[in-house]
Amino acid sequence: MRTFLVLVLGLGLGAAAVWFYSNYRNDPRVRSAGQKVENAAKTTRDAAQDKLRTLHLRPEDIKDELARTGKIVRREANEAGHAIADATADARTTASIKGKLLASRDLSALNISVNTTAGVVTLSGFVSDPEHISKAILLAMETDGVREVVSTLQVKPKAK
Repeated sequence: MRTFLVLVLGLGLGAAAVWFYSNYRNDPRVRSAGQKVENAAKTTRDAAQDKLRTLHLRPEDIKDELARTGKIVRREANEAGHAIADATADARTTASIKGKLLASRDLSALNISVNTTAGVVTLSGFVSDPEHISKAILLAMETDGVREVVSTLQVKPKAK
């Protein structure tokens, strides 16, 4: 049940991010970020559905097995729960970092891409000052669930 709640929370955060970006859809950078969030939510949903299929946990599988044996036994369910929880934890971590970037006065959430895989956060894109790279890394490191931060951020001074 806890895993399901984590999955729903992750999908909810993804949907909230898509809604935010859809309000600013005329900006190509926002559109790109919104597409990335939407793709992450779809990937999480697809991973969960694939695990449900693999473990024969679809409603029709459950009804059939109950009719045949009178009970349901799944030994791999714990592993599936961890896989789903890991995927939603990564999505939640990415959303949390993006939220911090949005709140920052110095850093642009539109110019910095955030990707999280197994607790490893990758920051890419452009900042206007070398000091902002440090700030972005620190912001990411201070986020729950982050084990490591890899930055490929580049300095691109603001046009005057």
